[in-house]
Amino acid sequence: MKSLLKIILEKKLRFFAKAILARYNPEVIAITGSVGKTTTKEAIYTVLASTYKVRKNLKNYNNEIGIPLSIIGVESGRRSPFRWLMVFLKASWLIIFKSKNYPHILVLEMGADHPGDIKYLVDFVPLRVGVVTAVAAAHLEFFENINTVAKEKGELIKALSKTGQAVLNYDDKLVHQMSNQTKAKIIFFGLNQKADVNATKIDSGGDVNDIKGLSFKLKVNDTVMPVLLPKIFGQHLISSILAAIAVGSIYNLDAYTVVDSLKKFTPPKGRMNVIPGIKNTTIIDDSYNSSPLAAEQALKQLSAVKISKKNKKYAVLGDMLELGRSSEKSHIKIGEEAATNKIDYLITVGEMSRDTVKGAVAKKMSKDKCFNFKNSTEAGKFLQKRIAEGDLILVKGSQSVRMEHIVKELMAEPLKAKDLLVRQDKSWTN
Repeated sequence: MKSLLKIILEKKLRFFAKAILARYNPEVIAITGSVGKTTTKEAIYTVLASTYKVRKNLKNYNNEIGIPLSIIGVESGRRSPFRWLMVFLKASWLIIFKSKNYPHILVLEMGADHPGDIKYLVDFVPLRVGVVTAVAAAHLEFFENINTVAKEKGELIKALSKTGQAVLNYDDKLVHQMSNQTKAKIIFFGLNQKADVNATKIDSGGDVNDIKGLSFKLKVNDTVMPVLLPKIFGQHLISSILAAIAVGSIYNLDAYTVVDSLKKFTPPKGRMNVIPGIKNTTIIDDSYNSSPLAAEQALKQLSAVKISKKNKKYAVLGDMLELGRSSEKSHIKIGEEAATNKIDYLITVGEMSRDTVKGAVAKKMSKDKCFNFKNSTEAGKFLQKRIAEGDLILVKGSQSVRMEHIVKELMAEPLKAKDLLVRQDKSWTN
């Protein structure tokens, strides 16, 4: 149950956000989905920022409090009454005195932990474009099943008017079906060649000593072109890139301009970032968060990278939270995926991840190559002693497991942690 104070705060923020939107009438691009929301938001922002005055979510502000704060353009007051007073004064100033610097476009990621979350947001945030990345088994703790997750995400598309644009993942069956829920114009993206924006010949593997990024053949409108994005690693990130290209086409940006912008794009911290490790190892830092689909995709990418026969691949996986009744089954399945993808060593963190080990062993992975630790600090110290030159290490887990601690233990230049890793500011306690 929400406290009375939080309910009052939400209502005040909603009032101010609604008034500011009415005052400035920015075009809102909203992104939701079970995976890939943040990377997609950042990619869309990168595409549009060179041409338009654009604002994206501040930090990870994607809920009933964060979205209004992003619209106002201020950080949370947290537990300080004075800071909240300053938030409300800033909002009032924007309403009374029109600012010439207010953005023309807002790119807003919208999250949903409970049924009704998306509906609450779109009821006071009018949308020009709605983007849905994927529907998967994530945040199931408060949803009955994956179909109810899809229904919640679909509220974003239902909110679009006839003059709006829906940008949907053609490859995801539940997202594809959302095209029946709107009168807005639809643009599909995906790997299927029937999608309006599609990619073929995708490659993001290569040798561990020569990772060249993400390459593919792009088709959008009447343009077909080869693309190489040197700062992006992970074949599954192609969906976020294609969604951004689709949004670029809505704003009449030609494919060459969009691709040129994306060449400068680096995924957000903790999302498939390649970081040099101690002992001349390589770390794939995917520590921001985790869900069954995202973990499966990361394992496949780990498997795709070539290393010397004498070297080893480590999958370091933390608990996946908010899975409700499907938690045990989902963790077991990820363990099976680790074994199927021929990962050499499986290191797990947390009580739930014992089931990940169980799944790996059931798929004939040796017990001697599977280890479970109660926290990320213990796992990091173990890995420091275990890894050897040339090894490749994937690190992934849900936020509260704090898998970035492991990356910090293993990275070659830990003094760069604030620049490279997630959750390094003062709001996160160690």
